[in-house]
Amino acid sequence: MSMHPAGPRAPVSPETLREQFLGAMSRAVQTVNVVTSDGPAGRVGMTVSAMTSVSADTALPTLLVCLNQAARATPAVLENGRFVVNVLRDDQAYIADAFAGRLRNRLADRFSVTDWAAMPSGLPRVARPLAAFDCRLASASLIGTHHVITGEVAAIHQAPAGQPLLYTHRHYGSPGHFGADPDDRALGQAPQGRLSFAYFHSFGPHVLPELLRRLAAEGPIEISLIEGDQRRVEAALLAGEAELAMIYDMGISPDLIPIPLTDIVPYVLLPAAHPLARAPGLSAADLAQEPMILLSTPPKDGYFLRLMRAGGVEPKIAFRSTSFEMVRGLVGQGLGVALLATRPAATISYDGHPLAAVPFITDEPPGRIVLACRPGTPLSPAAERFALLAQDHFATDA
Repeated sequence: MSMHPAGPRAPVSPETLREQFLGAMSRAVQTVNVVTSDGPAGRVGMTVSAMTSVSADTALPTLLVCLNQAARATPAVLENGRFVVNVLRDDQAYIADAFAGRLRNRLADRFSVTDWAAMPSGLPRVARPLAAFDCRLASASLIGTHHVITGEVAAIHQAPAGQPLLYTHRHYGSPGHFGADPDDRALGQAPQGRLSFAYFHSFGPHVLPELLRRLAAEGPIEISLIEGDQRRVEAALLAGEAELAMIYDMGISPDLIPIPLTDIVPYVLLPAAHPLARAPGLSAADLAQEPMILLSTPPKDGYFLRLMRAGGVEPKIAFRSTSFEMVRGLVGQGLGVALLATRPAATISYDGHPLAAVPFITDEPPGRIVLACRPGTPLSPAAERFALLAQDHFATDA
């Protein structure tokens, strides 16, 4: 077969080529990383996706990171001369959002979004990343809008297990999606007997085990579970990684269809021996002088703060935690009270301290727990059956 050269093409404008480049690069898959630094220029951090290995065979292993010159953290990283690259786990999208500036209206200090540990250099790393590299700045070159920097890796932290948070098609994802059957992805749904389900991490353990038992009792089924915060769950749906999800309706993406399940009923969690533990109900005014343990997982943290402020009270936050059980444990130790919505059957904390739950009195409209799915994509038989089981469960509960 002979090949004939194509005729001359009209040149592509720089603007068009730039848009084509950005669109094509959005289809590449990158890990999501937070670069942190501390030193004479102060403690800073920023989210980056452009990170890769350069060589393991230099005097010290070397990696490369690209930092936007417009980012406020970039000059400090260059001046400090040392930095840590934190490779995030697939349930840490909220950390990526914080250091990308998406939560600036909710966080006075983006470092408050998670716990921290120190690398051998003393620089901060995320307490539980997938991996972290302690680097000394080796070189920096400004190319266009980004500083391309290389770092010599002096120390490494590596988690024993876990999956990376990925970014592609302008959404977060995880490696589990890449193992799916290509034909299934093309159809946009899972075949009968298989369900990929995503859920918000704080209330999932309270609701899902029973629903999954009931679903499995109806016949053999392969179930893939994806756990994370609100943004992680939404990203799993939008990317086709999950077919169905259970999340809060607060700030839900307009690109998803919500199926209402139940209203959120907030309550006050207190130590069982607290003087207010036997009250029939408590308002924001009743909690005005109490230190507060805040469950810091968007969108719930904003919801609880809004409930207090609607009652004319600015809460005195003693601790923030992204862990539901850590919040319960801190309350059990008498370190404060908490506003929560998920109510486990157990009335003691993990470490054995008795707890009390008192209804929270508010005039604010309730939020809702919903199932969510993508529009225009028919649900598989397994997803349809799960949706019916979930609706029945919450209707019976009510």
